[in-house]
Amino acid sequence: PLIRFMSKSQFSSSAACRLFKQKVLQWANAHYDTLCYLESNTDKNATDHQCFIAIGAAAWVQIEQENNAFEALKDFYDQEKNWLFGHLSYDLKNDVEPRLSSQHIDGIEFPELYFFRPQILLSIQGLTLEVVIQNTDYQNFIKDFDNNLGVDIKKNDVDVKHTEHRFEILPRMTKTEYLRKVEAVRSHIAKGDIYEMNLCQEFFMEHAECEPLALFEQLNEVAQTPFTAFYKIKNKYALCASPERFMQKKGQQLLVQPIKGTIKRGQTSEEDAQLRSQLYNSPKDRSENVMIVDLMRNDLGRIAETGSVEVKELFGIYPYANVFQMISTIVATLRHDIHVAEALKSCYPMGSMTGAPKIRAMELIEHYENTKRGLYSGSIGYITPDGDFDFNVVIRSILYNRDNQYLSFQVGGAIVYDSVPEQEYEECLLKAKLIFQLLEAELGATLKSEK
Repeated sequence: PLIRFMSKSQFSSSAACRLFKQKVLQWANAHYDTLCYLESNTDKNATDHQCFIAIGAAAWVQIEQENNAFEALKDFYDQEKNWLFGHLSYDLKNDVEPRLSSQHIDGIEFPELYFFRPQILLSIQGLTLEVVIQNTDYQNFIKDFDNNLGVDIKKNDVDVKHTEHRFEILPRMTKTEYLRKVEAVRSHIAKGDIYEMNLCQEFFMEHAECEPLALFEQLNEVAQTPFTAFYKIKNKYALCASPERFMQKKGQQLLVQPIKGTIKRGQTSEEDAQLRSQLYNSPKDRSENVMIVDLMRNDLGRIAETGSVEVKELFGIYPYANVFQMISTIVATLRHDIHVAEALKSCYPMGSMTGAPKIRAMELIEHYENTKRGLYSGSIGYITPDGDFDFNVVIRSILYNRDNQYLSFQVGGAIVYDSVPEQEYEECLLKAKLIFQLLEAELGATLKSEK
């Protein structure tokens, strides 16, 4: 039975709320194989601040191959009609469009799709806590929960900075290869094959010894992005500091917010203002952004009420820890005959991580990239019992497989005809800057220099 605690416990302060979340995460990570922590990182006193901590899998669906994955999600949701948390991998593109395939190396090995109904769900809205337990033995849980919340937080990451072994971050694609591939993509654009393509590259570490939760806490401390996630399935982890929403559904209203356009932050408020203006007025970034807006409008049009697709904001400039991002917002009204799984499938994968036209761009992505994207540029999120949902885009993220000690993060950007290869490479490094700095500070890891 569903045990719902409606006491609406109130935290005394933002600091108390933050400490509570740290302790819950440490406890859940130590005791459960499945965990999904979603954090909006808005003002902790604001009513729109939201955090979910979904702990343990009471029921789940796991798809290892791409065939009929969205149909499996539909059946699982119809069976449960409950809170579901989980992910969609980028390579579900092969389920959406059967002529596509994914043949590259995958060091992380997340399932293509995984959703679970949590045993325990904690929801924090502003400073209000609600706990939902789907476990008949809830009294023992409460006792264990209370006992563990009294312990001090301990940092359990492996200290490698003072040992002889120093980790090396390796590029799967050399800079020279990346520059050559940008030019090749520009040639496709010149020939009319595509208008825009998202080209990504992987950086990875082998034999990486780390404590994922401690690493995530440091990443979130510096990034403070609105679609943050700490996601665990057994010994596979996603440490996600995403600034981008894929799609949200509230009632019949859909909202998508693609990011296209990036520039660094300034050292002063004056420099910030200048860079913000530079990004807003950049013809190249506007071109990238508007092409993906058109693509997303087309995707939404297949499932929306006629005439309901609307661009609410075009070329919005939003500040983050080390970058400004150009974000546009498109809304639509979902037709009543469209299932939540079909709504997700219709816009998947998201246009910001593919290109235009979408299918041809994805074919060329498979040709020019040399790492299977997997969960990177996929999506983590939740579905409510009423069929609402919210999903991010998995970017600015560290993926880690504890079993084989493989750590990976990918970065990329949109290539258009006006792209300058050297500038595109520098944009990749800018997007990866916080992760590079974190891995150096916490693990003593350094990027292998190209000879």
